[in-house]
This record gives sequence, C-alpha cells and structure tokens, in this order.
Amino acid sequence: MVGGASGEEIRRFDWAATSLGPIDGWPVSLKTTMRLVLSSRQPMSFWWGPELLHFYNDAYVPMLGQRAGNALGRPFKEVWDDVWEMVLPFVRSALSGEATWMEDMPLTMMRNGYPEQTYFTFSYSPLYGDDGAVEGLLNIVTETTRAVADRAALHVAYELAQEHIRERARHERELKLLNEELAHRMKNTLAMTQSIVTQTLRSAESMSDAIATVTARIGALSKAQDILTGTPGTTASFEETVMAALLPHRDRDDRFVVSGGEIYLTAQQALGLSLAIHELATNATKYGALSLPDGRIEIGWSAGEDGSFSFNWVERGGPPVTAPVRRGFGSRLTERIVSVIFSGEGRMTFEPTGLIFRLVGRLDMSTDVPE
Repeated sequence: MVGGASGEEIRRFDWAATSLGPIDGWPVSLKTTMRLVLSSRQPMSFWWGPELLHFYNDAYVPMLGQRAGNALGRPFKEVWDDVWEMVLPFVRSALSGEATWMEDMPLTMMRNGYPEQTYFTFSYSPLYGDDGAVEGLLNIVTETTRAVADRAALHVAYELAQEHIRERARHERELKLLNEELAHRMKNTLAMTQSIVTQTLRSAESMSDAIATVTARIGALSKAQDILTGTPGTTASFEETVMAALLPHRDRDDRFVVSGGEIYLTAQQALGLSLAIHELATNATKYGALSLPDGRIEIGWSAGEDGSFSFNWVERGGPPVTAPVRRGFGSRLTERIVSVIFSGEGRMTFEPTGLIFRLVGRLDMSTDVPE
C-alpha cells in the first residue's frame, strides 16, 4: 500500500471492528480518496462515514502531537474534542456540500497535554461516495502557528523600530533647540560682558577699581550661569536667582527678608536680574543698609496671570541716603538695561529711610517651566 508510515498504519488497522468494515469491501470513492491523500506531501486528512472516522497522511502526523498513534479510525469528535465546537460550523458546511476555507484560524488545543494557542489555514471540502451523496469531508491544512508568531514578533520589532526612530527624531529636535538656546545664551552673555567691561572701564577712577568692579560683576554673571546650567529646559527660578545673587552679601540670617511666589525667568532675564541685585547689594554694602549692623533689606516679587510682574528692593536701618550727583554705570544697568530686558520700567528712589528700587515688567509666558 502506498503512503509511507501512515499507509502501513491503515493497512494494519482493524477496520472490521468499525462501521466501515474490511478494506476489501470499501467503496471505490473511499479508496480513491485514501490514495489521493496518502500520495500527497501536503498535510491532509479526511473523515468518512456516519461517524466521520479519521484518515491522514504522513505530512499531517506532526499536527496530532501526542494524539499520533491513537487518532486513526476514530470519530472526528473524539480525536479533536478540544476544538470540535469551534470547527463544527465548517464541518456542517462541508457535509451539506459547501466547501469552506479559513486563514490563520486561532485554536486552543490540548494535543500535547497542555493548552496551546495554535493557528491553522485550512479548507474543508465535501467528499462524495459512489452514489454521488456526501460521505465525508476532506481537510487540506497548513499549521501557521509559527508564521503568526513570527509576524507578531516582526510587528512588535517594527513598532519598536518606529518608536526608536521617533524618539531619535525627538532627541535631535531637542538637541537642535538646546544648541540654539546655548548659542543664544552665549551671544547674550558675551554682549552683556562686553558692555560691562566697556562701561566699567569708562567710568572707573582707577585701573584697580575697574578690575575689582569688572571681576565682581562678571562673578555675578557666572553665578547666574551656574543656575541656568543646572536647570532643566530654558528657564531659571526667580527665587533661586535672587538667593544666589544675595549669597556673597549675607552675613547673618536676618539681613534679608525675602518673599515671593514661584516665577520662572528666561536666561536673559535671569542674567539681568542677577546683575541688578549685585549692583543693589554692592551699593547697600558701601553706602546703604548693609553698611550698618542693624540694616536689613526687604525683597519681594509677585506676578499676574497675564505675565505682568513686580519686584521690590527696600532698604531699612541704614544711614540716611540722598540721590547721588553722578550716576554711574551700575545705576544705569539697574534702572535702564534691566528695564529693557523685562520690557518694563525700573526706578530707584532715595528715601530718608533707605534706597528703594521698584521694577515692573513682563515675564515671557512661552518659557518652558520645569516639571
């Protein structure tokens, strides 16, 4: 008998104990179908007779799993009891004379003793007996479990690759923005440094005074840059900028009374504010509240929802002050230059109780606030 191991198994099987009887008495249509299936290298099986007894070729055996050796000649419903309800509609269609076809149908099987998610592409076709009536159904099948898993893995890999590409594009955009911000900061800092050096040299009474003043002012810029470098995004905290600028002048805890809400500044605004506070604190140390033991300075700020804000520097407990006859670069920087940076107005008032500086302006509402 043709058909390899499966053919030998059919030849040795006790068909007399089944409803089909001995092979010699089988109808021509059954023998023809059996030869067709056994001679094919495509996984194929068929079911024949009222009980739909099982036949298959060698290529089909791996799909049986642990059922191999105990599936031949048994009813369809017994061999594939775990998937019977799922394939029953296709069985009924084929037995009614209508062929069916399914691609990558998911089936949970117990063929190896444990639940196993499998996928099959198959067709069920009617088989006709010698008298032309439907006597069974032919199953031409390909197990696609591995192919489905490979496609799923490929899809996951593709999505991961796409996400990597998107993430890389985001990083490149962020890097570009950071480079642009760095270039912008450097230009602003260099321009401000150049102005500080030029104006200080122009107004200094001696080279030693000029060197000391330039050094102190550039030091204030450096502290502001430290804050900006350590801050995520392109902003700096108003309070952190103020506290860093005051640090060199804080000789005791009650020297400064500081209050204000959470506000964030652009890099240029942070640099300008640092310089303004440096100039105010330096003047207070020489001539104002910080020159006497009991002197103190009240510093406060507030902001509106529309981006407006105000900043106040009020000196108390120092010597009586009067408006200077000559206004140096420090005063111009504090009042005029910082006012431009904040798109507002800064004004010094020399009250008998001490100097008062008020700055009103606008914040950049488009700045990125750190989370």
